Amino acid sequence: MMMQMKKGRGDKTTKMDRKTIEKNRRIHMKSLCFNLSSLLPNNFHKGALTQYDNLDQAAKYIRRLQQRIEVLKEKKEVTMNNRKAAAGDGGMMKEKEMMNSLRYPVVEIRNLDCTLEVVLISGLQSDFMFHEAICVLEDEGVEVVNANFSFVGDRAFHIFHSQVKSSRIGFEITKLSERLHEMIH
Repeated sequence: MMMQMKKGRGDKTTKMDRKTIEKNRRIHMKSLCFNLSSLLPNNFHKGALTQYDNLDQAAKYIRRLQQRIEVLKEKKEVTMNNRKAAAGDGGMMKEKEMMNSLRYPVVEIRNLDCTLEVVLISGLQSDFMFHEAICVLEDEGVEVVNANFSFVGDRAFHIFHSQVKSSRIGFEITKLSERLHEMIH
């Protein structure tokens, strides 16, 4: 009789342990499902969904991404094959020659409402100074918010993110472009 009582208590403890383990597993799975659904783009799932629906949506999204990866790989392969065919036997040399034949300097200005993105590409031998470009931008009524530069091969890339200080009438991108060209040449 004593054995039965001890055995009974052991069953209760085991049942409690199993219940706790199962509860913790469900909480953990719910947390993982929530994390998974938070990784999906907002436009992909609609409203409140069950966990099964969230898992189904995630699986569909992953399959769609895999298909997109395959399409992009095929496009890349076709592009690379076209480049090799166009370049002929000296493929890499032709590509390097094309890159070197780019005329320096390059001035590109993108006007995005009240913000401007200015990209200057020059050769390493160029004598223009980074701060001179900032001065030209500020003289033309543009406030530089962010500026950086990097060197890749024999080229120097200078990128300026800026805002027009005042929305004055007659802000001339062409005048800014001319001044930047003068400064670089």
